[in-house]
Amino acid sequence: MRICICGGGNLGHVVAGFIAAQGEHDVSVLTRHPERWSHELQIETPEQTTLQGRVNAIVSDSKQAIGSADIVLLCLPGFSIREVLMQIKDDLRPGTAVGSVVSSTGFWQEAMRLLPDTVTLFGFQRVPFISRTIEYGHRARLMGYKESISVAIERSQQPEALRSQLEKLLKTPTHLLGSYYEVCLSNSNPLLHPSRLFDLWSEWQAGMVSSRIPFFYEEWTERAAQLYIDMDKELQQLLSVLPVREGSIPTVLQYYESTDAPSLARKLRSIEAFKGIPSPMKEVEGGFVPDFQSRYFTEDFPYGLALIRQMAHEKGVPTPTIDKVYEWGRKHIS
Repeated sequence: MRICICGGGNLGHVVAGFIAAQGEHDVSVLTRHPERWSHELQIETPEQTTLQGRVNAIVSDSKQAIGSADIVLLCLPGFSIREVLMQIKDDLRPGTAVGSVVSSTGFWQEAMRLLPDTVTLFGFQRVPFISRTIEYGHRARLMGYKESISVAIERSQQPEALRSQLEKLLKTPTHLLGSYYEVCLSNSNPLLHPSRLFDLWSEWQAGMVSSRIPFFYEEWTERAAQLYIDMDKELQQLLSVLPVREGSIPTVLQYYESTDAPSLARKLRSIEAFKGIPSPMKEVEGGFVPDFQSRYFTEDFPYGLALIRQMAHEKGVPTPTIDKVYEWGRKHIS
């Protein structure tokens, strides 16, 4: 198959390299910085092995990568999705499948508005891999797999065939969901990251400096866990008034096999793939301060959390915890 990966971030590196390493598909990468990429991508795995795959085309011009693609997969932050969809929309062939590894930051709303009805759309409920770039355009680390992933597919005559193709490409059991609502409304990053950020810095004021950078997950607190649970309860209320199947988005307690805030905090602190990830901070004179330009802020507040909040308000679902956390985050990035 001909697969085009759009985006050169952590996930873009790992997904492109992982698929290319199978040696069965024609993989291309659409990026703003093609000159920084090697055609040979190396992906380190949790098994202490290194996958090596050849990317056939690395381009910034969508016509060279999109026109012949069977599958186009966006590995992009929310603020880039509309721009890239506008860039590629006129080059797509009827029947091409366009999807996003992150579905909770506006992909579905933009794709349904911008792309022709002849284009199949798909998106994942959670990202398939935990990924980190080691050397841009050359080497990345696949830090963790998911036991299974779920995908929504719209505008397709053969959704089961596409589901099967995606399962083979990502080598992960992949389940088909019933509606795009079940992937665009996520209790993953859009709630996970803001709950911890609010816990870390809701009392922070200009001039306050920290002597160290705390670990984002390994030092997860019960307060952050309770915020996460409370925001998820509000999301679950929203889901109850939308056309989604009951249980299609497990609660955070179900997903992390926990029963309350203390057990959820312990679980998040213990996940091996999360270890070593620092909180988003930048160095200043005397120490460190929050980095409000980090994607933890610029991605999850104005896109992921904002979408949940907007839909809840439209449906008359009260979201006091989400409102509190959202307003705090927006204040710091505006």
